[in-house]
Amino acid sequence: MSASDPITSAMQSAAETGVFPGAVLLVRVRGRLAYQRAFGCAALVPEREPASLDTVYDLASLTKPLATATAVLCLVQDGRLDLEEPLQNLLSELKGSALGSATAAHLLSHSSGLPAWRPFYERLAEQDRTEPGFLGSAAAKHAVLDLIRQEALVAPVGSRSLYSDLGFMLLGLLVERIAGCSLAAFCRDRVYARIGAGLLFFIETRGLLAGEPPGQPIDLGRVAPTEDDAWRGRVVRAQVHDENAYAIGGIAGHAGLFGTASAVLAVSRAWLSSSLGQDALLPVDLVRRFVSRQHRPPGSSWGLGWDTPSPPSSSGTRLSARAFGHLGYTGTSLWIDPACELEVALLSNRVHPTRRNNGIQQFRPLIHDLIYREMIGGS
Repeated sequence: MSASDPITSAMQSAAETGVFPGAVLLVRVRGRLAYQRAFGCAALVPEREPASLDTVYDLASLTKPLATATAVLCLVQDGRLDLEEPLQNLLSELKGSALGSATAAHLLSHSSGLPAWRPFYERLAEQDRTEPGFLGSAAAKHAVLDLIRQEALVAPVGSRSLYSDLGFMLLGLLVERIAGCSLAAFCRDRVYARIGAGLLFFIETRGLLAGEPPGQPIDLGRVAPTEDDAWRGRVVRAQVHDENAYAIGGIAGHAGLFGTASAVLAVSRAWLSSSLGQDALLPVDLVRRFVSRQHRPPGSSWGLGWDTPSPPSSSGTRLSARAFGHLGYTGTSLWIDPACELEVALLSNRVHPTRRNNGIQQFRPLIHDLIYREMIGGS
């Protein structure tokens, strides 16, 4: 496409007007990479740095489908997890709790009754002041499990759809308990390495890489910074932006995954291919179940770990009812439409240098509609 095409013009305008400092957009149609371009800056402070196709972004809540839901699906495929098994049978710490009767399917579809978010990191940081080294430790992760157990449900299990970070934090812990290794290692060995996903990895709170591909050194200087964070007292770079994920070690079920747009599309392709019945790595029947609207409870748009379009949607107005996708708080998104074999990965760091920037909420549906018009066609 020429530099003056509508998609390029819209992306350039978004970078120039501060929707995000910069971004990378990759679009694939029927297996062919139809668009790839970087825009604007990866960093604004302390110095400007241009974004490139190789820029690594904090994927934020894209961790939920690309890591956690993918790992859960693999455990189900391996016969190691039943989605309808009560959590109290899988995590002994939940016996007798209000959450104990919920299942992994409830957590994946955001219908467990857990609240959306709690500032657990504040309590963990307070304990770190009396026990230096506690923040980011295995003990901190176990403490969060106890804190989630103590949470009062905001609705009875299965009765309400409420997007919940807490539910996916619990799913991450469940994956690690069953797999016997970190979520990062399980995803790398079970999925990412097999599909050649390349740069998808976690960064531990202490700065060590986790789940990185073997033999592929990673330059952390390629990681785009996120917020100038008052809690940490610095511009966050090569550390997870999400405070709760940071507080429990950087590897979490709700956030913590880093990657390039091409790596995101590698996982996207695995899900799309299986949804079309074309790939054996991820089982077709399970993939179709995960990406389909569960109606749990009735009226919910959630699949299992994936969302589906429901007006108003960040995916715009043109994707089919078969489409599935997810957003990330830092300014990332992935939408996939099996009906036209369209995959759109938009990665940005809109929270740099401050999260008080919500222009992407209006921009996302517009760019997806534009991409559909230009790439697929139709009125």
